[in-house]
Amino acid sequence: MLQFITNAVDSREIVNQVRAVIDGGCRWVQLRMKDATKADVVSVAKELKPICGERECILVIDDYVDIAKELELDGVHLGKNDMNPIEARNILGGKPIIGVTANSYEDIECYSCVDIDYIGLGPYRFTTTKKNLSPILGIDKYKNIMQRCVENGIFIPVVAIGGIEYDDIDAIMSAGVHGIAVSGALVKADNMVEATCAMIDKLKAISAQRLETK
Repeated sequence: MLQFITNAVDSREIVNQVRAVIDGGCRWVQLRMKDATKADVVSVAKELKPICGERECILVIDDYVDIAKELELDGVHLGKNDMNPIEARNILGGKPIIGVTANSYEDIECYSCVDIDYIGLGPYRFTTTKKNLSPILGIDKYKNIMQRCVENGIFIPVVAIGGIEYDDIDAIMSAGVHGIAVSGALVKADNMVEATCAMIDKLKAISAQRLETK
């Protein structure tokens, strides 16, 4: 699974980014606008909702549980300093997607009995797209965390995040994660559509290989 996280303040640029990744095959977008006003976030979310809906692309929003509910978006992603996911579930109800951020096995363990849908685990490496970055994990820590999850019967889908490039996909997926979330690697590409398509093809090949080995 590939999740694209928007990386811009200008609303037109964000919409163009989303159109490009959807054209490239991405079917999961997280609208993240940390430095924008709430009014601007609402405006962009309203524009993206039909664009994503037409292509059956999931649209979750970072942080804003109230906007997710008001606009009936597919869900929300909550960072460590955002609303508690239990409170968010009470507000949103049972259907919307709730994702949370984790940086360690202990974080994941805390969420193991909470009604969430996925965990964004990272950062994989240093990234300039997020302020107040948590400690870097790297491939060995990912492997250790995912192994501990299996050993302790925790099977919440885990999405790796943080500075992931195309050439990292094989290694990071081999750690046992269920997908990746990217931003800069696609935004900075010469052709976002082609770069997205390449990542999707790589992830599909890995998924097919996993099924063959089961």
